Amino acid sequence: MRLLIGGFGISGTPLTVLDAIAKFEAGSYEVVSNNLGDYGKGLHKVFEAGKIRKAVGSFFTINKEAVNAWSVGELEIELIPQGTLAEAIRCGGAGIGGFYTPTAVGTRLAEGKEVREIDGVRYLFEKMIKGDIALIKASKADKAGNLVYHTTARNFNPIMATAAEIVIAEVDEIVEVGELSPEEIVTPHIFVDYVVKSKYTKKGGEYIEVN
Repeated sequence: MRLLIGGFGISGTPLTVLDAIAKFEAGSYEVVSNNLGDYGKGLHKVFEAGKIRKAVGSFFTINKEAVNAWSVGELEIELIPQGTLAEAIRCGGAGIGGFYTPTAVGTRLAEGKEVREIDGVRYLFEKMIKGDIALIKASKADKAGNLVYHTTARNFNPIMATAAEIVIAEVDEIVEVGELSPEEIVTPHIFVDYVVKSKYTKKGGEYIEVN
């Protein structure tokens, strides 16, 4: 099963849902995320629970345990430049099979991939990315599932909501239908299957579990 996990560092990460996955008895997942959690939170907990088989993303070095696991063959890692990762997920949600980018041409990341010259510039073909389940984080949802994001949390979350069969949104606040302005809604409810109230709040730059 492939999971798309929102977040940039810890910002915009569905910590409550990931805590539940870390505690769940079963699990051997391929995860697509910018990074693998941070300081014992988020995907770091899922990794420590032994539930990640493969990680697809851009920034894994903050998780030293994951790097060590990769170095001894216990974890498969597919490294994708950050902008390429975002565009691949966007294409998955838009029904586009892939795209050409000059990023990573001539590097080890291009090995085994198609390279085409267009107007004198070499481009690398990157396939779209879709998931079975997307776990995303928003600041607010109404009871229909319309989502509003807060600043940096509007990173991978909105595009991941379009690129998975099932979407679970963790939110800080749930309001009645009609309380959100149509102008502030980024992800329409048609993309969202489940809404979960977060158990975390941010205090002094740290995410603290409060209930």
